[in-house]
Amino acid sequence: MKTVTSITPYGLILTIYLLFFQLSLSAQKPSFREKYQPLADSLAAAYKIPSAVILGVSIIESGNGTSRNSRLLRNFFGIKGKNNLLKTKGIRSSYKQYRSDTASFIDFCKLIERKKFYPSLVGNPDYRPWILALSKTGYSEVPETWRKLITGAIQKNGLDKAGEKKNLQLSPETSNGNH
Repeated sequence: MKTVTSITPYGLILTIYLLFFQLSLSAQKPSFREKYQPLADSLAAAYKIPSAVILGVSIIESGNGTSRNSRLLRNFFGIKGKNNLLKTKGIRSSYKQYRSDTASFIDFCKLIERKKFYPSLVGNPDYRPWILALSKTGYSEVPETWRKLITGAIQKNGLDKAGEKKNLQLSPETSNGNH
């Protein structure tokens, strides 16, 4: 004898509701890359730094935006400086606090712009010499490991391929030199 199980109208409605709820949750929260790619692209065009460098460093330094520094200080690059965490949350930190995520990304680009290697690399769309040069400036306490982590994040997230389409924006010939 066959047993036919039927779903009640209530069960069907609940199932459909849960399915749509799950879909809406996944659609509401963009990935770190989706959220910050447009910002990185615009800064890449302005500062002539590959967006892969900007996003790759931010992915590692902020743990994809989940680190305490990125959540509490809006610091996505591990840049040291002043903050008010001790006053507001009773937490000591040597990392800089930003008013916005955008301010953190801009400060990182300005930090790179002040480095001695910047004039020789400006407009170069290849992320590798940028990562190598930055690692030699003391940006990280463990440069070789840091380079591998950043390179891995760039490759894993396809940031090296995303930048290939934007190379025209990075070429010095198309630059107007304004930030």
